[in-house]
Amino acid sequence: MTTASVNIEELRVLIAGVLEIEPEEVTDEALFCDELDIDSLLMLEISTRVENAYDVPENAVVIRGARTLAELHAFVISTLVGETSACPVIRPRPLSDPAVRLFLFHHAGGSHLLYRGWAEHFPEDWDLCLLEAPGRGQLQTVPLIDDCDRLVDYFHTAIEPLLGRPFGFFGHSMGAAIAYQLTRRLHHDGDPLPAWLGVSAYGAAQGEAGIDGRPHLMSDDELRGWLRNVGGSTPQLLDNEAVWRQFAPVFRNDFTLLGTWAPPRDPEPVPVPLSAFGGRHDKLIGEDRLLSWQAFTTHFRGLERYEGDHFYLMDHRQPLAAAITAAMRSVGA
Repeated sequence: MTTASVNIEELRVLIAGVLEIEPEEVTDEALFCDELDIDSLLMLEISTRVENAYDVPENAVVIRGARTLAELHAFVISTLVGETSACPVIRPRPLSDPAVRLFLFHHAGGSHLLYRGWAEHFPEDWDLCLLEAPGRGQLQTVPLIDDCDRLVDYFHTAIEPLLGRPFGFFGHSMGAAIAYQLTRRLHHDGDPLPAWLGVSAYGAAQGEAGIDGRPHLMSDDELRGWLRNVGGSTPQLLDNEAVWRQFAPVFRNDFTLLGTWAPPRDPEPVPVPLSAFGGRHDKLIGEDRLLSWQAFTTHFRGLERYEGDHFYLMDHRQPLAAAITAAMRSVGA
């Protein structure tokens, strides 16, 4: 069994069979408990069938606590990652000769699932490449990386074979810092540069944790309270001790990366058009910090703000995708 053979449609049919409903009723994001009325006995039946179909360890599905089909699919893949070459680039609809490749970088404590469902909002000849940092999702067996430069190295190696087509970068929060640093790395090394760089919910010139209480040094209770205030984390993650113990190391790792990163002082502006994005009610990043990106590019394309907090993009996928598409096309990509 390989990860390529873990088809989400087969899992959809499997769950529908247990529930005796039509497969189309099992949408990717429908909550098992609330929307599909899956109780513990039904979940045990689903777990058993998944174990038999994919050789997943006994009771692993129940212990992992997947809440949606998308999460179950990601989990089954992650349990089989040891049988394949772990890759941090997830391509929802891979194209061998796309017009554009768009690389998407996720936030601290997150994964490529931040961008699930985005592909449908972009042109069909675009190849979306969702970057996954080690220690989560399909890379749970790969050690976490808590150093910005080392994570940039890791992603640089992974995407290098895909840079033969026009491409762009978009990063949210921590992902913005990584996308910017990777752009600088490509420029320094004389490699192909992105046609456009989008930075979201992250201010230039200083590490995020430096002004936000250094969350990697907080106690568990303080960190969970801080995350509640920022938004974007579900109550199940923050209130369930078993779930929190699983995810806390990832949050601490990523906040350590941000809290220990020494941003460049007076860096040479990158010769790449750059657009900034943010939420109007973001408690971490205000308009002034988003506008500070002007000094870090030779071509600042402005700031776009949307209703919402630090995770505004979760409610504005379609307009944000349209803005990214327009920005890429305007620079000729």
